Amino acid sequence: MQVLTATAALAGFVTVFVVASTFALTVAQRRRELGLLRAVGATGRQVRRMVYGEALVVGAAGGIAGLLVGGGLAPLLGRLLVDTGFEPSTFKVGYEHWPVALSLVAGPVISLLAVWSASRRAARVRPLEALRDAAVEQRPIGRLRIATGALLVAVGGALSVGTATAGEARVAAQYALYAVMALVAGATVLAPAVVGPLVRMLRWPVRRPGGAIGMLVRAGVSTATRRTASIAAPVLLTVAFAVLVAGMVRTTTAAYAAGRADNVNAGWIVVPDRAPGLSDQAVAATRGTALLPTTVYESDPNSPPANRPLTALGVDPAGFAAANRALTVVAGSLNDLSGDDTVVLPASANRQPAEPYALVFADGESVSLRVVAVVTDDSIPGDLLLPRSVVRAHDPSALTSTVYVEDRIDPPIGARIVDVPGWAAEADRAEDRLVWLFTLLLIGVSAGYGAVAVANTLLMAAAGRVADLRLIRLAGATRRQVIWLVTAESALVVLIGALLGGAVAFVGLLSIRAGLAEQAGVPVDLVLPWFVVGGVVGLCLLLAVLASALPTWRSLRPGPARSPVGIVG
Repeated sequence: MQVLTATAALAGFVTVFVVASTFALTVAQRRRELGLLRAVGATGRQVRRMVYGEALVVGAAGGIAGLLVGGGLAPLLGRLLVDTGFEPSTFKVGYEHWPVALSLVAGPVISLLAVWSASRRAARVRPLEALRDAAVEQRPIGRLRIATGALLVAVGGALSVGTATAGEARVAAQYALYAVMALVAGATVLAPAVVGPLVRMLRWPVRRPGGAIGMLVRAGVSTATRRTASIAAPVLLTVAFAVLVAGMVRTTTAAYAAGRADNVNAGWIVVPDRAPGLSDQAVAATRGTALLPTTVYESDPNSPPANRPLTALGVDPAGFAAANRALTVVAGSLNDLSGDDTVVLPASANRQPAEPYALVFADGESVSLRVVAVVTDDSIPGDLLLPRSVVRAHDPSALTSTVYVEDRIDPPIGARIVDVPGWAAEADRAEDRLVWLFTLLLIGVSAGYGAVAVANTLLMAAAGRVADLRLIRLAGATRRQVIWLVTAESALVVLIGALLGGAVAFVGLLSIRAGLAEQAGVPVDLVLPWFVVGGVVGLCLLLAVLASALPTWRSLRPGPARSPVGIVG
């Protein structure tokens, strides 16, 4: 449920963000058209209603299209979940009425919310805008926008602090997601103010012999800062969430492995080698401290559900205490774990030493045990501790899962020996694999949506610049030079968006690392899967180049030369 909630929140934010960015670019490109409407008598309120009406139509159409596409892809996704092990083979995709109704309502509502700022800007267009030939942005970023962006960045910073100080990984992950949402929104709002400095810093990507095209690239991006910010926004969003989600999962996995390894006071660990477990003979040959797991059932009628399965570990108390650095006894003594009627429980069991505790063992026998010690919940890698002899007596088929040894030995048949860091990394490998597959699926969905937004935004921008590009062509530039111009501009905008998105995600990842280090009690390395980051940035760059170069190539095909005012030849 937590993953689904986070996915829904991310999807809603991405949708509002992309729609708002697209409409902002649309309003910027239609300033002359909107100014002409104002010149012939349209009021600002009427222009605003017109923009709202367009958003309502587009949102309703998008909601219906998304409903049909989602319904068709749901069975494919269901089969993918079964194939990757997330769901059993009997899993079937079912359809409910309320998601259908919600999707039909969500499209128009999200569009109306996202277009609010763009409609206000459209309503403020003056009639004189219809007489402008140049598309140069005359008004710098306003004070209200600066204040809004600063507030969003401050909220993101506060949530990042909350991430670093959160006591639970689940809470920290939620804070990190919301922090990056706020920082992405703040960076987008403030982007027009930072485009100029970034372009000056990034002169080398567009520097070429001759320098004319490079000069035009820098001038175009620096002058039309609002257009540049609108085009860079989908890239910023896509890169930020891809880096955050991938880095968070990898860093969390490494942090848990480091904490697990730090809790073990041993040099090497003997584990089964392609076998369900180790026999008693194999354990005796290692002369180490062994963990013998079994399943027991709590039969306390006052603690529902009845017959709740628990993982019990059969141990030698002295050896287990020596090999487990995390062991913290709250009450009683671990040395009293002996005989056939004793048990050690975690604090969450709400029991005290000397209290009775009834269990049903694997052989069906119900036994009333005596609590001899209470430990902290993170002290044991199971639900309770029993003497090894008790586990063996009630579960003759139980096999040892782990043996701690001080020095490297030759493992017995059916076993292998690994160092502690390697064992810690392998402990949850199957679960980590499933989590990483789901992470890649989530990144693929969000990156795909962002990539579509990048291509759509650049197609719109290219369509609005046909007259300018033809004018450059008439000024003497070759067709190849014009295509290189738009390609370099697109690459530079993608680079700006990637840098801003990476910076936003880096802030979130640093706070996550600080929180994990506090929870694990050991230094935590920041792990970034660069192949994912490079893949997302490369996808955005490829689509950006194609979405800008192909329309430009098509508009500049040999034919009658056109000027911004008509046909000249």
